[in-house]
Amino acid sequence: MSTTGISWAVRPENFDILNVSFESWTQNREVLALGTNAGAEKLPFQTWHHFKEAFTPELVAKAAKGSKRDLLRCADPFGGSGTTALTCQFLGIEPVTIEVNPYLADLIEAKLCSYNSDELAQSLGRIVRAVHAAKSSLQRFATLPPTFVESNKTNRWIFNKPIAYKIAAYLDAIDSLSNPCHRRFFRIQLGGMLVYVSNTVVNGKGRRYRHNWDLRLVSPDEFDSLFCERSQKAIVEAHSYRFRKEQKYELIRGDCRTKTSIIGPIDGAIFSPPYPNSFDYTDVYNIELWILGYLSCLPDNRVLRESTLCSHVQVKREYPPPPTGSYRLTQVVKELEELRGKLWSPWIPEMIGGYFHDMKLVLEGLYTQLEPEGETWAVVGDSQYAGILVPTADILKELAPAIGYNVVNIESFRSMRASAQQGGQKALDETLIVLRKR
Repeated sequence: MSTTGISWAVRPENFDILNVSFESWTQNREVLALGTNAGAEKLPFQTWHHFKEAFTPELVAKAAKGSKRDLLRCADPFGGSGTTALTCQFLGIEPVTIEVNPYLADLIEAKLCSYNSDELAQSLGRIVRAVHAAKSSLQRFATLPPTFVESNKTNRWIFNKPIAYKIAAYLDAIDSLSNPCHRRFFRIQLGGMLVYVSNTVVNGKGRRYRHNWDLRLVSPDEFDSLFCERSQKAIVEAHSYRFRKEQKYELIRGDCRTKTSIIGPIDGAIFSPPYPNSFDYTDVYNIELWILGYLSCLPDNRVLRESTLCSHVQVKREYPPPPTGSYRLTQVVKELEELRGKLWSPWIPEMIGGYFHDMKLVLEGLYTQLEPEGETWAVVGDSQYAGILVPTADILKELAPAIGYNVVNIESFRSMRASAQQGGQKALDETLIVLRKR
């Protein structure tokens, strides 16, 4: 990968002899809604890491078909699980994706890469042999927070010591591979099983210990079997779906608030940003980020959290002021400020203002790169605090004209249940908003 944080894949020659269709990948399934809970996690590649509410590929296909301008190059400033980029490859569209979370960026690139399956199988054999011959050591985990690995210093831990030794052995074996694409591929397969072999579960928006976690034991042999099964399945998928209509991609690692304006000319953008629900999505991937070595100290974690959208209050940060141009946003922030004493966090009014400041930055950056009549398709979610509704799509609708967009469509997909902190009712819309460059 280059020092600029941008990586490229090259189109092989004579590629158009054969390609795998979008319908083959999605197995001609029927989806009842185009929101973020349409079951995309069961499709090939999407099982590499479990995403409860993965972005649906069918929405990308709908955008490609319904956009006024032909989509030849399409952006996703919030790469996430890589669904937009992967779908674009199947549709014959060159994807450009931005992702700030280094684990997710590697996950995306692992999906988008082309591989020789025989060479992947040989690398898997090398890993298995190296692990079998490995001398046990936990040295690579010395800088992890103390609750990660079993010890007599804490009364709870995420990984039992035998499993921690296994993880370390696999990481050492993966690091010894000479091919960087293979190292990424197998690190992602290992990352995708970490929660399962841990004493925790990811539930809703956070992580918690399993019931009777101290009685649950995953054996080292079961760990070996799971890694081999996952890796073999992933190799088959990479081989079976290797001939996509588009092989090129561009992955930009970093903060979309500053990177969106440098992505180059695009015909459209399709994405779903974090919702303004006061939750830091980085926390969901804390296990993978620490265990796989993306984080090595607490300052690393803070830097990453501060590089994400202002959608959360889980770290104290300087929130930018809310943008002007939206009457509803002005009213919402005012009402939240008046109820500050009743809010579970006093920083929620500033977070909401900062969120729409950041979203406007992203929309402005996309606007500068969009070709004439290019469109952005965004799935956004509402939030609610102390009974005050934050209507995200309606606020973006008011902000869009000053940037230079026409609002083409606003379509509600589903009503989401609010968190307990937000009231718990089914009152929050998940909405598609389509904006077109004038």
